[in-house]
Amino acid sequence: MIWDVHCHFPRNWEHPEDNDHTRTIDSRADALRAAGVVRASVLSGGSREFGPTHDEALPYLRRHEDLMVPVAHLLVDDTPRGEVTRLHGLGYRGLKIIGSRLPYDDYRYFHIYTEAEDLRMPTLFHCGVIGGGVDYSITHPRRDPAAAESLMRWRQFRGRMPRDVSAMRMRPFHLDTIANNFPDLPIIGAHMGGTGNYDEASSVARWRHNVVFDLSGGDTIERHAYERGLIGKEIGVEKLVWGSDCGDHEIGPHVDSLRDIMAKLELTEEEADRIWYRNAAEMFGEAEPQLAAMPAK
Repeated sequence: MIWDVHCHFPRNWEHPEDNDHTRTIDSRADALRAAGVVRASVLSGGSREFGPTHDEALPYLRRHEDLMVPVAHLLVDDTPRGEVTRLHGLGYRGLKIIGSRLPYDDYRYFHIYTEAEDLRMPTLFHCGVIGGGVDYSITHPRRDPAAAESLMRWRQFRGRMPRDVSAMRMRPFHLDTIANNFPDLPIIGAHMGGTGNYDEASSVARWRHNVVFDLSGGDTIERHAYERGLIGKEIGVEKLVWGSDCGDHEIGPHVDSLRDIMAKLELTEEEADRIWYRNAAEMFGEAEPQLAAMPAK
């Protein structure tokens, strides 16, 4: 079984006026099921940039309520006190945070984390540089026509929607502050902490019991996770979850890629299940956390 902790509500970045959400959410459900996903935390709402609003998204997610777990995308700088509680009452079971104007661990966000902890809402934090347009570690518009086309589309899109974001405000070490202040808040750091932040992520995962990291982020992060010994070595299997964070046609290939990595690492069936499903299920309250049997006194 697979739990996808990082699945965005499908939206058309280039044509935000495309509102055929029934078609896109059904297509996303088909792609998830075809890849073997049985539960998907679908990151929804927040602003028109991310598709339908929180209230509007729920009827579409309920079309596939056996599969899709509603997770509310928050614009933390504009989130008033009580909003997390309101969203939980609507049916949202987790939160997604990205692009804050202040570091994640700024005290001005603590009211959000307090509500989330009280309600046991797993909170997914983007970590590292936000991708977009062209991955220059793989290709370049100078030599690749597809990359050149992608660059022009990205420039058009960002011309309409400039953004004030910084990877410095979204570092794994910020999650250490939050975990220390909110020890019962389930925390997920995205993208293994983000390219360039693996040591920070490993350090936080090593000592904060309520923090895990997801393996989403594409081919480069998957390769780094294997080549740099991050899976099961620097970060234990109990501290990892899986997320797709991609379009419909890429979900299956990323599942296959991680299966290949797990085979190369010779993970046991139990270890693989921890990453694929069990860790996420425990965070979302759909499986009972397991502890080793303690010796009798």
